[in-house]
Amino acid sequence: MAGKHTLGIDIGGSGIKGAPVDLKKGEFATERQRIPTPEESTPHAVAEVVAEIVDHFTDEIGSSSPVGITVPAVVHHGVVRTAANIDPSWIGADADAMFTERIGRQVHVVNDADAAGVAEVHYGAGRGNDGVVLLTTLGTGIGTALFMNGELLPNTELGHLEIDGHDAETQAASSAREREDLSWEDWADRLQRYYSHVEDLFWPDLIIVGGGISKKADKYLPLLHTRAPIVPAQLRNDAGIIGAAWQAKHLG
Repeated sequence: MAGKHTLGIDIGGSGIKGAPVDLKKGEFATERQRIPTPEESTPHAVAEVVAEIVDHFTDEIGSSSPVGITVPAVVHHGVVRTAANIDPSWIGADADAMFTERIGRQVHVVNDADAAGVAEVHYGAGRGNDGVVLLTTLGTGIGTALFMNGELLPNTELGHLEIDGHDAETQAASSAREREDLSWEDWADRLQRYYSHVEDLFWPDLIIVGGGISKKADKYLPLLHTRAPIVPAQLRNDAGIIGAAWQAKHLG
């Protein structure tokens, strides 16, 4: 039996969060559930937590609806290919197949920044923009999602561009600002270098800035000078779950 809503689950370094999503409205249909990420966050350990979240929401999603899941990694045809901020045992894991077997329903696994971008393009700051839209998440690293006419080009990983001899995210991520105790102005200088470089490569029509630091967008976005409008994300921490659910429903 299919339920009214589609479940999205966001796997993070400290917590695994899930909620049924009303895809007509682009919002949670009920309060989300959060379970701490296992200390040994291997694929099978995480799969047990995912199964617990799925069981918790069975009444809302029914017994056969698909589930969308985000991971902080490159996901190529359901297989995890990188592990920058998750257990290295994920590399090479067929996450789609593993989760599908464990929970007994179709699963679509997607990169976390791509999921956030999907949510923003369909329901948030990028809604209605048919050009080139770039979402960046500024956190531990820099996640990116790139869209053309609303279609996702997956796994762009533009936070790893080499700029001035450095992996860009090591200098311009929010974690770099905290680690080096940078002022907003000094951090904005680094962001300016990053966004100018990306604009020269891709010429986006809109840049969306997400991640937890987007809550303080007024501290640094006015200091940036980009050709394209640069705006804060609207869905913030809900975006990954919402985007994962959208992907599962439309692409699963």
